[in-house]
This record gives sequence, structure tokens and C-alpha cells, in this order.
Amino acid sequence: MANIKSAKKRILVNRTKAERNKAIKSGVKTAMKKVLAAVEAGDKALAQEALVAATATIDKAATKGVYHKNTAARKVSRLAQAVNKMA
Repeated sequence: MANIKSAKKRILVNRTKAERNKAIKSGVKTAMKKVLAAVEAGDKALAQEALVAATATIDKAATKGVYHKNTAARKVSRLAQAVNKMA
């Protein structure tokens, strides 16, 4: 354990931020799974609805710095591609 006050604070702050990031990443994964499940089921309307929600969730994660902007763009692009491939 750290002895210096600032080091102790850094440990606490890092733990808090790690928990926040973990929750945000979990939310993104859940949103992505909803889109992919709708695509698998063949429900285009539900897939498009889920895509809008997932895009918003991913963009918020990128804005907060949890994901790099290119990573977020890649995730959105792949989901959109999956939805658009549905006939």
C-alpha cells in the first residue's frame, strides 16, 4: 500500500474510473448484442431500432474517453453493415 497521500488518492481515483469504464463498456457490449440478436432473428425493424440505440451508446463511450474515436467508429460501422446486409 502507498504511504504518500497523493499516491493513495491516485489509487482511489483509478479504481473509481476503472469501475466507471467497465460499466460503460458493459453497456456497449449489451447494446451490440441486441443489434446482432435482431439481425440473427431477421427482424429488420427491431435491428434498426437497436442500431440507433447502440450507436448513441458507443458515441457516448467515445466522448467520455472510454473508447478511441476510431474504435467507436469501427464498432458502429460493423453494426450498420450487419443491419444493411439484411434484405
